[in-house]
Formats: sequence, C-alpha cells, structure tokens
Amino acid sequence: MSDVRPGSPRAWLLASRPATLSAALVPVAVGTACASSHGGTQWLPAAAALFGACMIQIGTNFANDVFDFEKGTDDETRLGPVRAAQAGLLTPAQLKRGMLASFGLAILAGLYLVSVGGWPVVAIGVASVASGIAYTGGPFPLGYHGLGDVFVMLFFGFVAVCGTEYVQLVGITAKHVELASHSGTLGLPTTLAWFASVPVGALATAILVVNNLRDREGDAGSGKRTLAVRLGATGARVEYLLLIVATYGIPVYLFYTGLVGSLVFVVFATSPFAATLLRAVWVRDGAALNDTLTGTAKLLLVYGLLFAVGIAVTT
Repeated sequence: MSDVRPGSPRAWLLASRPATLSAALVPVAVGTACASSHGGTQWLPAAAALFGACMIQIGTNFANDVFDFEKGTDDETRLGPVRAAQAGLLTPAQLKRGMLASFGLAILAGLYLVSVGGWPVVAIGVASVASGIAYTGGPFPLGYHGLGDVFVMLFFGFVAVCGTEYVQLVGITAKHVELASHSGTLGLPTTLAWFASVPVGALATAILVVNNLRDREGDAGSGKRTLAVRLGATGARVEYLLLIVATYGIPVYLFYTGLVGSLVFVVFATSPFAATLLRAVWVRDGAALNDTLTGTAKLLLVYGLLFAVGIAVTT
C-alpha cells in the first residue's frame, strides 16, 4: 500500500472496506422484497434504511480497525487485507472520529425512520450502533468472546431484514393490505421476513467464519477467542457448511409452504459457486483463504439480489 498516502481519501476508502457493504445492501433489498410481496413498498423508508445500514457498517469497520489495533490483534503478521491503523495510513484518533461521524449519519437517517416506525426503530438503531462498537471495543468485546457469529446472524439477518420490512409496512393498515403471518394472525414482522432473514444472516456469518478461520492462530495468540478459535479449524468448517445448507434450504421451505413462488429457485444458479467456496474452505488455510473470503462476500451479494427478486416477483 506504498501508493496510499496517510490521511488521504484513498486511506479512508480502504478503511471503510467497500467490499463489506454487500452485508448492508442485501438485507435491505430482501426486506424491501418482503414488504413488496405484501403490497407495501415505500422507497423513501427503504432508501433511509439502506443509507443507515451502510453508515453503521462503515462505522463498525472503523471501530474494528482501531480497536483491533489498540488490542494488538492487528500487527505485521496479519494475513488479511491491510488495516489502516496497523499500516499507519490513519491514526487511531482519526478512525475514532470517522467512526463517530459514520454513526452520527446513521442516527440522522434513523431520526426520519423513527417518525415512520416509532419506538421500535429507536431500539433497533441503539442496539445496532452499540453492537457495532462492542464487537471489538468496550469492556466485553463480543468478537473476542466467541459471540461475533451470533451477533452477525442477529443484526445482519433478522434485525436488518425484518427492520427494513417493518418501516415500510408499519404505516399500512389491515384495511389496505393483509399482513397476515403464516398462522393467519396480523403482525409485523411477517413470517416471510423472519424466514427470509435466515439465508441473508447465514451468508453474512459465513464471511465472518472464513475471516476467523484464516486468523485463528494469530487470534489465539492475542487472546481473541473467536468461535473458530474455540471450535478449531474443523469446527469452523462445519459451521460454514451448515450456514450454506441453511442458505439453500430456506428457499425450498418457503416455496413448499406457499410463502413464495417458483421463481425463488433462481437462487440455485449460485449453488455451483457456493460449492466451489465450500471446497476451498475445507482445503485452504491461512492467507490462501483471502480469495474465499472475497468470494463469500460476492456470493452474499448475488444470492441476496436474486433472492429479493424471487420474493418480490413471485408472491
């Protein structure tokens, strides 16, 4: 990264990790598709949700960069992509200011969404920002205690998808659109959103699994007890397998329960790529997993957009 000047816009772009924004885009796309399937697409709340999700993701990336550096987890032996603080491209103080600015912009989007969805949006926003900081920061960093996988599944899956659907459907009464769950009762989030959250969260978690599998030896040495460190290489690989199985199993379930139509099977166009990634996870280790990490992020993006189309068009 000798061509990147410290403190430059390129340094900030690198620290923001644009490739990770698929984890912010896909849940909003799928949540919007769920709202559309119930006749309730509202583009302004959807756009605000997307902007807020991207700002929270970028703020979290800044937080991870600086807190991992301060804890000594990121050093010259790092196997993954360059981190701005460790490489001297941004100072910890700069990254903390960037983190606060990103979360501040997310809060601005949240203020509008609160006017649409009320107090549940406040709870979602506060929990999301707090988790973004607490993943590697604070007195009990979640990622350092093996809880990162759980929180990624929760926030990038259930919270993001269901929250996006909620802010679009909450203003629509039963008089205008039926918001019946699978059991026939009125409520939000819908059953479709709950189940659609699973593959989205599973693939986002799979990205983290590859990251932690690659870094497990260095993490163990620095006291970062990720789930990959606790379970070992084989356990992490089994976790990745189970996440992929859930990713492709849920669309089948949604179709056979009548919640979506047959176009949802378009997601299986990505299954050969998923199989290639799965094989790579089982045979690669260390820095060789960097391409697999990038590939899993690409799988999330392509699968997620196809999944959104399958939900919106066929229900």
